[in-house]
Amino acid sequence: MTNHPAYEETLAHVNTNSRPSELRITDIRFADIVGAPFHSSLIKVYTNQGLVGFGEVRDGADKVYAQMLKGRLLGENPCNIDKLFRRIKQFGGHARQGGGVSGLEIALWDLAGKAYGIPIYQMLGGKFRDKIRMYCDTEVVGKDTGTAMGLALQKRMEQGFSFLKMDLGIGQIINEPGTLSAPIGFLEEMRSLSKKRYRSNNENLTEDEIRDIRNRHYDIYNIAHPFTAIHVTEKGLDMLEQYVADVRAVIGYEVPLAVDHFGHIGLEDCIKLGRRVDKYNLAWMEDMLPWQYTEQYAKLARSVTTPICTGEDIYLKENFKPLLEAGGVSVIHPDVLTTGGILETKKIGDMAQDYGVAMAIHMAESPIACLAAAHVAAATENFLALEYHSCEVPWWDDIIVSGKLPKKLVQNGFIHMTDAPGLGIDDLNDEVLAQHVHPHIKGLWESTDNWNQFYSNDRLWS
Repeated sequence: MTNHPAYEETLAHVNTNSRPSELRITDIRFADIVGAPFHSSLIKVYTNQGLVGFGEVRDGADKVYAQMLKGRLLGENPCNIDKLFRRIKQFGGHARQGGGVSGLEIALWDLAGKAYGIPIYQMLGGKFRDKIRMYCDTEVVGKDTGTAMGLALQKRMEQGFSFLKMDLGIGQIINEPGTLSAPIGFLEEMRSLSKKRYRSNNENLTEDEIRDIRNRHYDIYNIAHPFTAIHVTEKGLDMLEQYVADVRAVIGYEVPLAVDHFGHIGLEDCIKLGRRVDKYNLAWMEDMLPWQYTEQYAKLARSVTTPICTGEDIYLKENFKPLLEAGGVSVIHPDVLTTGGILETKKIGDMAQDYGVAMAIHMAESPIACLAAAHVAAATENFLALEYHSCEVPWWDDIIVSGKLPKKLVQNGFIHMTDAPGLGIDDLNDEVLAQHVHPHIKGLWESTDNWNQFYSNDRLWS
């Protein structure tokens, strides 16, 4: 009679990752890299079954927004995504302050998908589309003219991109006499601070010198649009209109073209500029004003015919609602690493659809955040296009290791969705990450045990 192996011996050869109800978070660690395209803090969430979930803090944000949440997540089942999100969401905020909560929420979805063996989009209700249209933000190398930008955008089209975006604003005319008015000396200080800030990253300045430059830069560039007293003259408006005309002369009028980075000018100047470029069939004008000024957005939307877009700095679904109710936007533009993560972005898109508003998705991060956004895009009906900022980053795709995703994620202007579980990432390439580690935040996946017991009485009611 053949002896059958004992249960324990058999179990030693079985993948126990198929026990989602017993999955527990055991550790959370980070790696800081630069150049993909900006500073990113990547996240690994470890579990008792060997599964690892990947997330990412919003570009340019501090990973402390995520580290402080570790003690609130250890020992929990990552598949209970909504429960854990509700536990930590009070510690998020608008713009980069939402990066910790959002990045960890993404990692929870990745783990849940891996535990159950299905892609995230399937857990969100399934796909509306098999491929995700990408739009490519574009800059000019050398003198920034409309013709030069048109040629740069034309190259994007030759690469397969069917949706484009460019900058259009006071940054392109700030050095041209007679194009802007402002309190005497203000524009000169803005120019000087920009040069000094660039120097602080490339010269051996003292800590005090760097701090003084950073503080003054903050003071000047954090003046909200209505309070700068910067106005665009008729000459400036003529130049900006001609810039758009020259771009369209190269790329034609059929391809969607969005515009961004207008600079800190007030509502009235936004309206004047918007009316000048209405005739050029733009896809949207993005972040013309701080998103909090709901009534100003409504007035802007009523004053121009080009679609108005904002949202990359808004945290949580309820904070998009005033803009939608007021009719202030035709396109919302959330960033998955600010909104609160994957599920919150899906909810935002669905809510916008109720108001007849489309959703594009902002993304200027690594392939981790890109894939998270792609899963939301696949599962959201009113989706338009997903941003892509890394055409010129040759090692961007090399960050991730995957047996099921294509080696190059963005091909001919699209990401093609697969059946890979979770985000589809098997691992991260530490050799590549080590080559691009942040110069002031060195080390990969180092211990974060000092955050294990970081917690408080977080209840918001008595």
